[in-house]
Order: sequence, then C-alpha cells, then structure tokens
Amino acid sequence: MSTASVSFRPGAVLADLLPASRVRDIALVVGGAALTGLAAQLSVPVPGSPVPVTGQTFAALLVGTALGAGRGFLSLALYALVGMAGVPWFANGTSGAGGASFGYVLGMLLATTVVGALARRGADRSVLRTAGTMALGSAIIYGVGVPYLALATGMSFGAAVAAGLTPFLIGDALKAALAMGLLPAAWKLAGRS
Repeated sequence: MSTASVSFRPGAVLADLLPASRVRDIALVVGGAALTGLAAQLSVPVPGSPVPVTGQTFAALLVGTALGAGRGFLSLALYALVGMAGVPWFANGTSGAGGASFGYVLGMLLATTVVGALARRGADRSVLRTAGTMALGSAIIYGVGVPYLALATGMSFGAAVAAGLTPFLIGDALKAALAMGLLPAAWKLAGRS
C-alpha cells in the first residue's frame, strides 16, 4: 500500500495529508507548541480578571483538529512542560505552573486531545460540525480552567465564572467562527470532505 493511499484514508486529519515520517510528526508537534506559544503573546488584559484574552485557546484547538489527538496532545504537553520549565511563552510572556491561568493550559491539553479525536471522525469538515467541536473544546478548557482559577486565587466559584468565563464568551464565538471558515475550507482545498 502506498503512503499516499494511507494519508488520504477515512479518519485522516489535515496533518495526515503530508507525507508520513517521524520527521514530519516531530516538526508538527514542535510547530504546534510554538504556534500556541506565539498565539499566547496576542494578549489583551480583561479588567477585573487575572486571565487575559489571548489567541492561545484558538491555537490549541486548531492544533488539535489539524494534528489529531496524539500529535495534538504531544504539542500541548510540550508547550506546557517547556513553559513550566521557564520559557516565557504562556500568556503575557509568563512561565511556571502556579499562576491563576495555568488551569486553562491544563484544560487546553485535554481539549486538544478531544477535538483531535473528533477531527479524526470528520468533525472539522463542515461548518456546523466544526462549530460543535470548537464549542466542546472551549467548554473543556473552561471546565478545567475556571475551577483552577477559583482554587489558585481563593475566589468563590461564582466569582471565578464572572472573571474567568463570562468576559471571554464573545471572543470564543469569534474564534469558533474563524475556525468554522478555516478548517472546512482547508479540506475543500485539499480536495477531501
């Protein structure tokens, strides 16, 4: 069986359209971590919240859908480990594992894996399925990030929701709309649906 026929099999993600090799997989994992780190630097403070609006969540979800669950998980694990080791590529150029927003990084690790698994099932190939995939990914990020924010800051859960979820909903809807255009279009350009 040729590499090309394996690359375009049902259950493929966008990254599988590239010729298969270990070098490809390593480059994709490192590239996904770097994209997430760069996107985290696109940061806007939110008044009254220790959590800024960033491009980080969009990048993490895009990495998961484009690379699949395994490579997506490895990308975000690399991103988290390198940031914990001191590379200042978390939001606002921070690093370390103790900050109020570190729970969102952990949530992104889980969300990337889930959306990657869904992408293998075609969840990134139409506008509606992509919308559902991005909404689920965002919910997972908040499901981990908001309780962590409450614990890390001593906020009540309600205050953590007000500071770490509510101000971000419109931005997340815009990020989902961008993904809804990008991912199905990428499949169309590749000639697959």
